[in-house]
Amino acid sequence: MDAKKIFDGLEGEAVFVKTTARPAIDGAQKAALNRKGNILYQEGDIEGARRIFLTTGYSDGLTRVGDYYKSQGRVLDALRMYWTAPDKAKAASIIGDLSVVIKKLINENGLEQKNE
Repeated sequence: MDAKKIFDGLEGEAVFVKTTARPAIDGAQKAALNRKGNILYQEGDIEGARRIFLTTGYSDGLTRVGDYYKSQGRVLDALRMYWTAPDKAKAASIIGDLSVVIKKLINENGLEQKNE
């Protein structure tokens, strides 16, 4: 299956594709990029920092971006960053909150299964 064809009609959409392949970066390049990402983050360029942190796989940076997103009410974006970091504890917290919301929606719409 050609992955590019799957996403052809989704330009401009907020699509998240997790891949395991990262570009080959030596230690010195990774450190320099992470420093640049930290500078961008401190200057308020969160998206620029996010791109660098995703490229390098810098888990602390990804977690900080997730914390920023969460503080801005962007809970699903925060979950993506925590999951990628991986910061399973912070991801689990959001997943737990989302499961409560889903359960309430199911109960309100009468879709719950009755165990009788």
